[in-house]
Amino acid sequence: MFSDPQFWVAVAFFAFIAAIFNPIRKILATNLDAQIKGIKDKIDEAENLKNETQVTLSEIKQRQNDVQIEIKSIHTEAENKVKQLEEIAETKLKDQITKRQILAEAKIDQLTRDANNVIQSHISSTAIAATISIIQQKLNSQEQQKLIDKSIQELGSALKN
Repeated sequence: MFSDPQFWVAVAFFAFIAAIFNPIRKILATNLDAQIKGIKDKIDEAENLKNETQVTLSEIKQRQNDVQIEIKSIHTEAENKVKQLEEIAETKLKDQITKRQILAEAKIDQLTRDANNVIQSHISSTAIAATISIIQQKLNSQEQQKLIDKSIQELGSALKN
């Protein structure tokens, strides 16, 4: 058996494998450890990114809730402002209507007084003209002179009082 070349080839082969196995095992272990470490680093990085995105997502949701609350607040405030402005406008409109109504009533009263004055003036002038016409037709010149003298005396006594 020791003289058989196949035996020595097998022994040399196993010795060679045994001699190479330890360095190859170290190289393979080192490479595998490096790959494992790289994979672990990538997993850790992915977990960190996941955590960061969850934090960012929760911040965005919180901001969105805050914005919704602010929108509701602004909407409520705007509605209140609109109601307030409507009330102010309604009050001003009522005041203007009241003022215009008062002015219109004052104008109507003034026009009524003016119309009454014109009518009284017309009635007076018509009555005076009719009286003059009647007096001229019925009184002679001597009676007219007596009537004028009497009117002057009455006017004089009325002025003295």
